[in-house]
Amino acid sequence: MVQISASEVNKLRQQTGAGMMDCKKALVESGGDFEKAIDILRKKGQKVASSRAGRDANEGVVIGKVNTEGTKAVAIMLNCETDFVAKNQEITDFAWSILNLAIEKNCSTLAELRGADLKGRTVEENITDMIGKTGEKLDLSAFEVVEGAKAFAYIHPGNRISSIAAMNKDAAGVDQAGKDIVMQIAAMAPVAIDRDDVDPSIVEKEIEIGKEQARQEGKAEELLEKIALGKLNKFYRESTLLNQDSIIDSKKTVGQLLKEVDKGLTVVAFRRLALS
Repeated sequence: MVQISASEVNKLRQQTGAGMMDCKKALVESGGDFEKAIDILRKKGQKVASSRAGRDANEGVVIGKVNTEGTKAVAIMLNCETDFVAKNQEITDFAWSILNLAIEKNCSTLAELRGADLKGRTVEENITDMIGKTGEKLDLSAFEVVEGAKAFAYIHPGNRISSIAAMNKDAAGVDQAGKDIVMQIAAMAPVAIDRDDVDPSIVEKEIEIGKEQARQEGKAEELLEKIALGKLNKFYRESTLLNQDSIIDSKKTVGQLLKEVDKGLTVVAFRRLALS
C-alpha cells in the first residue's frame, strides 16, 4: 500500500476543496498520482450527483449584484438540500464566484452561465465537483438580469431573497430611490411594474376568482362582473410595484415617491428571487 503523507493530503485538499478523508482515499486509490486523484474526486462528485438527482433542493443561497458601471444587475439562486449546507461559507463563496463570473462574462441566460468557464471548468462541472464535497444535490436553478440607466440590487439578510431593478434615469436622488425600490420588491413581491404590465392570464384569473368569491357571498349574478373588477383594482394596488403603498412612506405609492425625486423617473425592469 502506498504511503500518503499528511502534506500530500493537504495539498490535494487545497487544490480541490474536498474533505481530508476523501483526499486521502483518492490518493491511495491513485497510487499517489495527483492528477488521477483529482479525477477520482470528480467522478465521486458525478456519482453523488447521479444518486441525488431525484432529491428536493429547496434550500440554498440567493444573491444579487450590480456591475461596476452601475447599469446592470444580476441575481442567482443556487439550491441545495439543507439549511446546514446553505449556511456553509464555502457554498456562499462558491455562489459569489458564480455571480461574479456572470457579471465578468456578461452572461445573459442561465444556459450561458452554466457553460461559462470557471477556473478551467464549466460552472456546471464545478457544481458537480461541489456535490461530491457536500454530499448534497446542488442546482443553479435561476439567473436573472436587468439593465437600465441605473441598476440596483438587494440581498435580504440570510441570503434567501434577492431583488434587482433598473431605472430609466440616473439623476440626483435616484441612488436612494433605487435602494428603496429593491427593498420594496423584496418585501412586497409585486408581479409587474404597472397595471398594463400584468400578464393577461393573471388578470383573467383574478377576475374569475373575484366573480366566484362574490357568487359564494350570495351576490346577484348581474353584479358579479362589477364586483370582480373592483377586486381587480385592489389587486393592482397591492400587486403592481408603482401602485403599491411604499414601505418607506405608507401614505404614498411607490410611483408617487418616484415622481417626487424626478417627474419622469420610473422602473424599467425588476426581478425577485426567493427560496420557498
